[in-house]
Amino acid sequence: MKIKNILVSQITPADFEKSPYADLKRKYCVSFDFYKFFKIHSISGIDFRKSKINILDHTAVVFSSTTTIDQFFMLLKELRIEMPDEMKYYCMTDMAAHYLQKYIPYRKRKIFFGKNNNPSSVFDLLLKNKAHNYLIPCGADSMGTQFVEFFDKHNIKYTQAVCFSTEPADLIHDVDLSKYDMIVFFSPAGIASLKANFPNFVQGEMAFGAMGAAAANAVREAGWELHVEAPTKQYPTITAALEVFLKEYATRRR
Repeated sequence: MKIKNILVSQITPADFEKSPYADLKRKYCVSFDFYKFFKIHSISGIDFRKSKINILDHTAVVFSSTTTIDQFFMLLKELRIEMPDEMKYYCMTDMAAHYLQKYIPYRKRKIFFGKNNNPSSVFDLLLKNKAHNYLIPCGADSMGTQFVEFFDKHNIKYTQAVCFSTEPADLIHDVDLSKYDMIVFFSPAGIASLKANFPNFVQGEMAFGAMGAAAANAVREAGWELHVEAPTKQYPTITAALEVFLKEYATRRR
């Protein structure tokens, strides 16, 4: 297996040259293309009210991604709901926690996230705060997340709140899969989009990477081999995991 061209199922970083992908490109002489595999549709306030979920009945909110953060606060704005100062927020990563400050001011004992770049450590924090009534904003296609499994296992009270839905992007006309040696996924919606666009797709020699447990599980459930996975204790980011993989499989290095 030799890796030269990599397709990342995300939008291009705002400043690619300062991103970790640029470092990998220079170091291992690989190329990166970015294309979002799915489109996001916000849930309207009218449709959300049909769920009969009272957001302010909850004492803490759990976020798994920056997309979920954006969609949740867009919904709050439409519903004209102002979150109380005492609300707690738990994020899978420090990146999501810092992104959250786009919507709320950072205060100690208000925003919590996994330590040492290990997203799984956020579950230790949740376990120490079992008394909360948690709200889990999510997409319509991502019900039954790892948070749900964890809360069910430990008898922690929670509610899932669907804030957005997704649909496959038009990969058939916009993406030539034959150009790539590897695809990196970031959510189950990306895997679903690949299957919807290419129902007869065969992985063959193509390598797959996944960021997040949900995306990794979706790859395996599709019957495909997963070559790169993050976050782990050793590799907290997908670029850190790619670095190790490319050391062995990149076509050449500088």
